[in-house]
Amino acid sequence: MPIADCAYVRSDYQPPAGGVRPASYQPPSAGGLVVRPAVLGSSGLSVRPVASQPGQGPGAWYIYRCASGGERDALYRAPVWIPDAAPGTGPAPDPEALAEQARNQLRLAGPAIGMSPVADQMVRLPTWLWLDPAGWQQVAATAAAGGVSVTAVAKPVAVVWSLGDGGTVTCTGPGTPFPAGADPKSASPDCGYTYTRRSLDEAGGTFAVTAAVRWDVTWAGAGQTGVFPGLTTVSTTAARVIDVPALTTGGG
Repeated sequence: MPIADCAYVRSDYQPPAGGVRPASYQPPSAGGLVVRPAVLGSSGLSVRPVASQPGQGPGAWYIYRCASGGERDALYRAPVWIPDAAPGTGPAPDPEALAEQARNQLRLAGPAIGMSPVADQMVRLPTWLWLDPAGWQQVAATAAAGGVSVTAVAKPVAVVWSLGDGGTVTCTGPGTPFPAGADPKSASPDCGYTYTRRSLDEAGGTFAVTAAVRWDVTWAGAGQTGVFPGLTTVSTTAARVIDVPALTTGGG
């Protein structure tokens, strides 16, 4: 599905008296770009302020809006003060160049791996696989120059698990943590695997388990949109897989 036509647009916004000053932007004295990466906080995505004082010189507050058929962007972005470009400073910045700068500022953390139902995985019993849901969120970064602002957004879309014994599983979400007290023979509803051989016969006695998260990256600004090649973040852990006949066969 095409992304919405979203961008910072000039507005008559005024910061609240005595409130927290929204993020601001000021071009560097030597020219070029200033990038304000968005960061994930307790209240969602926000924009880090740069060292400048909004309101000095001609300019305006810009707010983020999407203009495609009823579609809304769930990411919150604070109003940004952008000074007007000085006369004779040359053509407006290229939105694609700004988009590249914004993409380079995306901060994607490696996934935090979870496996269960117990510390040691067991042959022929289902293993639940999941990632920390806090890391399965959209991440954004914004670059601005000369009154033009472009935002790049990375969205996690799939995780490929390599289980160390030659098996792989692809899941379209972070997976479900194993519920405390659940039947260890129950299977994960959305992301799981069952080992058929133990790791104790391998060098080191464990399997190397890898989770590789694929991110789709899009950008929007200055009335334009685009798509970047996807990004991947990877984490690895060691899993010891044992064979306990009494548990896997139901024997005494």
